Amino acid sequence: MNRKELDPESSPEAAFGARIRSLREARGWKQEELAGEMGYSGTHVSAVETGRKMPTLRFSRSADRVFGTGDTADTFERQWREIRHGSLLEGFPQYVGHEGRAVEIRLYEIGIIPGLLQTPEYARVLADSAVRRGAISPEQATERVSFLAERQAALVRSRPPMMLVVMDESCIRRRVGGDEVMDAQLERLTEFAEQPNTVVQVAPYDIGERRPFNLPMNLLTLSDLSVIAYAESQIRGHLERETTSVLPLLTAYHQLQAEALSQAESVSVINEARKVIP
Repeated sequence: MNRKELDPESSPEAAFGARIRSLREARGWKQEELAGEMGYSGTHVSAVETGRKMPTLRFSRSADRVFGTGDTADTFERQWREIRHGSLLEGFPQYVGHEGRAVEIRLYEIGIIPGLLQTPEYARVLADSAVRRGAISPEQATERVSFLAERQAALVRSRPPMMLVVMDESCIRRRVGGDEVMDAQLERLTEFAEQPNTVVQVAPYDIGERRPFNLPMNLLTLSDLSVIAYAESQIRGHLERETTSVLPLLTAYHQLQAEALSQAESVSVINEARKVIP
């Protein structure tokens, strides 16, 4: 029997197909048997498993029903949405797939509140602004806000990840969406800081040349304690798994935390920023 081997890391479609095949084989099913359970043909299942056919929302939901993954943080529907957002920067859909399963998340952001901490209203303002600039369509803006909500929801689980967030002071000083939106967003930050699995720090302007990163940085610790790094430029993203490249970034993040304000000081700065909002 000819069997096409796929590298799950080569693309989101390959990861989806490899996962379908792995779960099917774990149950001892042939493709035709799985197809019967899902309401598809064996040819269709084979095409999805080998990456020759894109999965659909209906196919994804059917897979969740058959494999019992619909109530988990790692549903096939979620994977499908990651594939659908393939227009996002290179490496980002793969990063999001790991993000939903990480045991520890470290974030550093410049200029805007990190996505995982954004209120829906703040996120919507940013998306609508991109529409006005002609960067995305109104439909893509709606999908972008919905996708962010799904990412945030994936972190609400029985054993949530530890989240360490450092924001450049510009994140809380830069007004987005007017007074009401900004006040609610800053309030969300203070509420986030009160959670037992979170640490929020502000890197003040006077950190100066001691700031180790000039671009936003995301670092994920997975259940096997390996660390993945993700960073973006204006036109592309890069996902890094090599230990020799990731460890220096982890060291730099620790240095950033040492230079940033403590959480108590950071919350005070955030509250002061709220006071100047009319």
